[in-house]
Amino acid sequence: MDAVSDRDFVAEYMAAAALCMMHFSRMSEELILWSSGEFGFIRLSDEFTTGSSIMPQKRNPDFAELARGKTGRVYGNLMGLLTTLKGLPLTYNRDLQEDKEGFFDTVDTLQTTIEVFTAMLPGLTLQTDRVESLAGESGMLATDLADYLVVKGVPFREAHGIMRELCRACDERGIGLQQLPLQEYHRYSPLFEADVYGITAEGSAAARNIPGGTAPDRVAEALAQAGTGTGGIEHCNKRLMRQGCSSLRRCCRPISGGWPSRCRQSQRPGPT
Repeated sequence: MDAVSDRDFVAEYMAAAALCMMHFSRMSEELILWSSGEFGFIRLSDEFTTGSSIMPQKRNPDFAELARGKTGRVYGNLMGLLTTLKGLPLTYNRDLQEDKEGFFDTVDTLQTTIEVFTAMLPGLTLQTDRVESLAGESGMLATDLADYLVVKGVPFREAHGIMRELCRACDERGIGLQQLPLQEYHRYSPLFEADVYGITAEGSAAARNIPGGTAPDRVAEALAQAGTGTGGIEHCNKRLMRQGCSSLRRCCRPISGGWPSRCRQSQRPGPT
């Protein structure tokens, strides 16, 4: 009696898919912001951007925007199923025919989103000059300067207060910490010396040489682990395909409001 009315396996898959799409959506938001003119941190490949009908200079991150938008669709499928299930007694009730449309749509959407990101991310280019210039101009080195004072014997709570006042002085002048004259540093602590200008964003990153840190060796280690994880995702994708989800590419059809047709690895038409 319980088995024929059980749809926990569908709800669990859709909940996991919703969580996965949430992460894709967050990543999409960053790709959209970082590729904008205001940020300019990255450049997406032309294959995954589109132009404007009136402004030829525009490069719209349509695929990232679609992934962000389709997350709400997957959330809706999950909530629809839970709403269907919440009032059903044992055993099978005809209401359960509503479990299929949302489930298959979720599978289609998640599968295609994974395919799109797998193809889109390798073509992403980091605008290193832009990122480096902003890293040097920002106040991100304030903590490193506080540590600089700690090494010279200043308790961190005092070093923190000194750097707070220094940052306030820089804000009032509209300059960065690296542009502040040494005599100004001395107004807040005589322990500052000329080597304070040798503290850079690169050195700050390299100093965090701990597991999960920002040092180059640790980043390379994390990338290697991420590569192993990606292989696991591809294995799961192939397994889904082998299990007979023949409608996985259905959401690629432009007429259904799905992904643009360029994202398809197969041009096979979906079911009508």
